[in-house]
Amino acid sequence: MARLRAGDPGALNDLITRTGARLEVLARRMLRDYPRVRRWAQTGDVLQNALIRLCRALEQVRPESARDFFALATVQVRRELIDLARHFGGRENGAAHHESAGAGTGAPAADRDSPDLTHDPAAVADWAEFHDQVAALPDDDREAFGLIFYQGLTQEEAAEVLGVSVRTVQRRWQGAMLALHRARNGEAPGT
Repeated sequence: MARLRAGDPGALNDLITRTGARLEVLARRMLRDYPRVRRWAQTGDVLQNALIRLCRALEQVRPESARDFFALATVQVRRELIDLARHFGGRENGAAHHESAGAGTGAPAADRDSPDLTHDPAAVADWAEFHDQVAALPDDDREAFGLIFYQGLTQEEAAEVLGVSVRTVQRRWQGAMLALHRARNGEAPGT
């Protein structure tokens, strides 16, 4: 972070490279639950777009700490996921008219015909709504949630980044989960 603040051009590359590996894992994990969206946007696509967003944001903002950097990266991942869900969510979208699950692969008919709720525009819209609800969390809860959910940090790692105790991170995580539970009437995204 000190190198980045000092204007070292190599520092930005190092941060992006390091963050890229973490973002790739997160993108892969999140896309796993959305096979029809994944047909059109692979992990690399999500990663590339999130990194472009992050680079653009870093042109405007110089994070003061690892905490600030992770918060900025988390916002960029969340925005990319919201945009992706909205892009593939409309009925008139070309992706809505293509079969993804097992088509032409020799998969058994039962696999091809089983319902894929992620293709339902309402389910994709629900995914976008979930990310909007995360964005509406109180700052402290959103930051802890973002580090754990989007960045894939453990609670211990999040506590270190935030400069707080693990117990504080646990409290914030629980606060975020309760708020999301209330906002979603007890339902997980896509249900």
